[in-house]
Amino acid sequence: MNQERAKERIATELDRSRHRSNGLTLDALDDEGLHAQHSPLMSPLVWDLAHVGNYEEQWLLRAAGGRQALRPDIDGLYDAFENPRSERVSLPLLDPVEAYRYNARVRREVLDVLSGAELGTAEETGDERSLLADGFVFHMVIQHEHMHDETMLSTHQLRRGAPVLLEPARGVRSLKPPVHEEVYVPPGSFTMGTDDDPWSFDNERPAREIHLDGYWIDTRPVTNAAYMDFIDDGGYENRRWWSKEGWKWRTGKKAFAPAFWTREAQGWSRRRFGRQEIVPPDEPVQHVSFHEAQAYAAWAGKRLPSEAEWEKAARWDPVAGTSHRYPWGDEEPGPRHANLGQRALGPGPAGRHPEGTSPLGVQQLIGDVWEWTSTTFHGYPGFDAFPYREYSEVFFDDGYKVLRGGSWATHPTAVRSTFRNWDHPVRRQIFSGFRCARNADET
Repeated sequence: MNQERAKERIATELDRSRHRSNGLTLDALDDEGLHAQHSPLMSPLVWDLAHVGNYEEQWLLRAAGGRQALRPDIDGLYDAFENPRSERVSLPLLDPVEAYRYNARVRREVLDVLSGAELGTAEETGDERSLLADGFVFHMVIQHEHMHDETMLSTHQLRRGAPVLLEPARGVRSLKPPVHEEVYVPPGSFTMGTDDDPWSFDNERPAREIHLDGYWIDTRPVTNAAYMDFIDDGGYENRRWWSKEGWKWRTGKKAFAPAFWTREAQGWSRRRFGRQEIVPPDEPVQHVSFHEAQAYAAWAGKRLPSEAEWEKAARWDPVAGTSHRYPWGDEEPGPRHANLGQRALGPGPAGRHPEGTSPLGVQQLIGDVWEWTSTTFHGYPGFDAFPYREYSEVFFDDGYKVLRGGSWATHPTAVRSTFRNWDHPVRRQIFSGFRCARNADET
C-alpha cells in the first residue's frame, strides 16, 4: 500500500473510532449518566471519552508529531496507571462538552500531522523501532480507542436502567453448524506470533516455530444450551470440577450461573443492555469467568486449550504449510467472515459465518466471544517492549489469563489470529466465552 492510500485508510479509521466513541457516550447518555460510576469495576464513561483524546494527543501530536502539549494539565487525570478505575469518579474530569471540544481539537492537529508524515516501511527506513514505520503509532492509537469502545460497552452492560443503545438487526447471514463437535489437530510445528504485521503489538512478537503434540479442539464455542446442562447437573455445587482458586471464587461470589442470568419459571433469562430476555440456547455462552470455563471443561471431560493450541487451530493451514493472519486467510474481516464491530449487541448462533472457518474446520474463532485459554499472560522469547512497557510487560506473569479471538464488540482493526487479550480470571463483565480441547490420547 502506497503512502497516500495508507494515510487515507488511517484517516478513515480514526474517524470511525471517534464516531463510535461519541455514539457510546455523548449520543447515548446525559451528563449525569456519563459522570456516574455504574460499577466500581469500570470508569465513568466521561473519563473514557477524554482519555482516548489524551492518549491520542500524547502519541500522535507529541511523540510522533513533535508538537507542544495542548493540555499537559490533564495528563495525570487520564493516566490509567495512576488512577484506579474505582477512584476516577472523584477526579476533576473534563465535562462532556469540554471533552468533546478537546478531542476535536486534538483530531484536527492529528490530521495535520498525518498529512506531513513519512510512513515508509521498516525496510525502507531501516528502523524497525520507528513510531511512524508502516504507520505503527497511528494503528496503535486507532486500536486503543476501539479497545476503550469495547470497555465502554462493558460499562453499558453493567449500567442499570432503560436501554439506550440502538439494537441493530440480528439477522443470520449464513448458518452451517459443524458436522463434528471437535476436530483433530495433528502433531507438528507452526509459526506462532508475527514479525511483520503492521497492526501488531509488542506482545504478538517475535514470531517463532512451535511444535505441539496432537490434540482435539471443539469446532465451535460452548453454547448456552451446553452450559445449561452443566448447571442442571449441579456443576456449581460440585467441588470436584473446580480448581482451588475457582472454588474459593465461586463460594465467595455465590455464583450459580453466568453473570446477568436469572432463573425463571420457564427457564433462564438474562439482562442485556437494559433488556430482559430468554437466554437463546444456540448462542455461545458469554460473561463467564476463567474459573467457570475451567470448571465446565473439567465436567465435560476436557480442558481449556493453551493459547498456542488456540492459535494453531486458528491460523495453521496444513495443505499450504503456512500460518495465516485470520482463520480464512489474509483477507481483512468482513460481515461474511465474523461477527465483529458491534454489528449486533451480542454473539450470533453457533454455526454462523461458515466462510470464516479455519482450514482445520474450526468455526467462530474470530468474533462473537473472547475465548479463555489456559495460558498465563507472558512475553514470548525475545520479547522487546515497544513503544512503552505499560501496554504489555507490566502485566506479564501476574496471574492474568490470555483470551483470544475477539468478541462481537471488538472492532475488526483490533483483532487477528495473533492478537492477545488478557484479564483477571475472575472477570465476567467482559464478553468472554470459551471452547474446550483435550489430549489426543483421551477418549
